[in-house]
Amino acid sequence: MSELTGNRIRTTATKLGLPHLADGLDQLARRAEEGKLGYLDFLDLVLSEELAVRDDRRFRRSLLFSKLPHHKTLDDYDFSFQPDLDPRQIKDMATLSFIEAKANAALLGPPGVGKTHIAVALAVAACRAGFSVYFTTLDDMVRNLKAAEAAGRLTSKLGPYLRPGALVVDEVGYQPLERAEADLVFQVISKRYEKGSIILTSNKTFSEWGQVFGDEVLATANLDRLLHHCDVVAINGPSYRLKNRLKAIERDTNVA
Repeated sequence: MSELTGNRIRTTATKLGLPHLADGLDQLARRAEEGKLGYLDFLDLVLSEELAVRDDRRFRRSLLFSKLPHHKTLDDYDFSFQPDLDPRQIKDMATLSFIEAKANAALLGPPGVGKTHIAVALAVAACRAGFSVYFTTLDDMVRNLKAAEAAGRLTSKLGPYLRPGALVVDEVGYQPLERAEADLVFQVISKRYEKGSIILTSNKTFSEWGQVFGDEVLATANLDRLLHHCDVVAINGPSYRLKNRLKAIERDTNVA
């Protein structure tokens, strides 16, 4: 490939919005020559590389907009520490069929068992698959919606919680809600019903949600919508955080 031809291809690629081809033309040409690729195979290589770069760029942008607290995956989760948890159930959920169906997922259990880790891992997988994702704790969502309602901007503020393909609501039940706060949560859940997925974590069983929402009728209305199409995972094993703390104490004791 002559220098003139290379420069012309780079210019055309830039105009077409194909930056990877423009930047990596020489390397792609070498790979084609070494592999003795035909014209169609070379075209396939170029387009595949460009698509991979765009997918990675979109994935990173989705992660940024998702507000996830970290980007841990299921590969980072120690299933052996939770022997009562069936890895197959979680891996089935990781196929994201429930998000495609606009259904929900609920991860229940005491603090420290890895509920948020799994929720985030599912959200990361969703970002990679092209779904829009938004993460919030229940407390943050309620606080933001209350402020918006007081300022007369509730409708616009609901947007970030209603638009994503998957809304992750963490820490449901850690603080009881006032009636007005519970009404705001109901708005989000009811408006997302069969229109988008909710992935939630809670330290409360569903039978205790009346205490969380301060009203059995409202709790039942929320559960009716959430559980109509929902994968429920109960994790009742030991705390990861306690495990790590005990290891640290043991290590410090041995050093002493």
